[in-house]
Amino acid sequence: MGKSQELYKKAKKLIPGGTQLFSKRPEMFLPENWPAYYSKAKGCEIWDLDGKRYIDMSYMGIGACIIGYTDPDIDKAVKRAVSCGNMTTLNVPEEVELAELLIKLHPWADMVRYARCGGEAMAIAVRIARAATGKDLILFCGYHGWSDWYLASNLADDKSLDGHLLSGLEPKGVPRALKGTAIPFNYNDTQTFLSLINKYKGKIAAVIIEPIRNKYPSSGFLEVVRNESRKAKAVLIMDEVSSGWRLCVGGAHKLFNIEPDIAVFAKAISNGFPMAAIIGRKKIMQNAQDSFISSTYWTDRIGPAAALAAIKKMKLNNIPEHLNLMGMKIQNGWKISAERHSVDIKVDGIYPLSHFSFNYKEPLVLKTLFTQYMLQKGFLATNAYYASYAHKEKHIEVYLEAVESVFASISKALKKNRPELYLKGPVCHSGFKRLT
Repeated sequence: MGKSQELYKKAKKLIPGGTQLFSKRPEMFLPENWPAYYSKAKGCEIWDLDGKRYIDMSYMGIGACIIGYTDPDIDKAVKRAVSCGNMTTLNVPEEVELAELLIKLHPWADMVRYARCGGEAMAIAVRIARAATGKDLILFCGYHGWSDWYLASNLADDKSLDGHLLSGLEPKGVPRALKGTAIPFNYNDTQTFLSLINKYKGKIAAVIIEPIRNKYPSSGFLEVVRNESRKAKAVLIMDEVSSGWRLCVGGAHKLFNIEPDIAVFAKAISNGFPMAAIIGRKKIMQNAQDSFISSTYWTDRIGPAAALAAIKKMKLNNIPEHLNLMGMKIQNGWKISAERHSVDIKVDGIYPLSHFSFNYKEPLVLKTLFTQYMLQKGFLATNAYYASYAHKEKHIEVYLEAVESVFASISKALKKNRPELYLKGPVCHSGFKRLT
């Protein structure tokens, strides 16, 4: 099982859940056999604690490392920031330079605030919206982090039903007094959104939506969200934590000509270094001054330095175009191999955030088996592929060769009607429900 799994056994005794991020738990991939820890990484390659090398064709730092691991240009900027002092009593000039760059990329915005991760940045955006409107209610679509404001939507009238709306996101510890303060609607469900706008007229502080995630918006959907939010005098917040920087340099909302009141960025903005930005219109953003929103490590130098270097590299190399091309090749490869071996899958997602699902009674068994076989061939792989600039044609080719072989093996297991017999450990856990 190796040093990584041994260390993970120890971690579960010391750290609740074993790790800090739900999506990095080994049980989500290959329980008892996933190489939980790494010793080093470069490009799209990772070495575990035993020195074994893998090609990462899965999440690339859960979508953060859009350019690649230990990219020399980003690391150079970070090392320069460290050598000049990461934290002092004074402020870093890079945060002004980054604000100017973000506003230049999004001319509708006037002001910027910073945080260091997506969840807290969304909490800041919600606080600003409530401060600006004097209202409490939030309508939302998509996944927006771990904060109380969001998980409050998973509180039911009957305590025994808590957690049923968004499966996998338990609201234990969230004050029940927040029940009814966050109301969900599904992506592309225009009618439900309009009914909620009418039902809660005069009470809505913000409408929050991921502009795109698994599918493209249906005709007119985002326009309705924009227009009705404006009529309701609600702040429209675009959560670009996952979608930002992958389809274009900046927010995905730019592609749809939809201008929000606030947009939130994290993950890919800084290629694996902690950084988040909340950008917005002045009349909204200046309300941050009327609420106490402040934290020491939101002022460090590494985050803005990494973001500046990452954005400049994205522009120089047209990285979104590369991500889309790699994702398209992966999706086509999945479809061809699955069809060739009579494995029934459904391929979904925008190209840079691709995924597939097995259309069978026990999909998690097959997902686990896929991960197990791919790991044996030297790939960190699951039923999702997050594109990175570090993924080149050669990586796509060897990956798809492995997929071809693995789907052939899965096909044989399906014909035996007992694919679980081929597993070398427990079945992987399921994730959490999204509304996009």
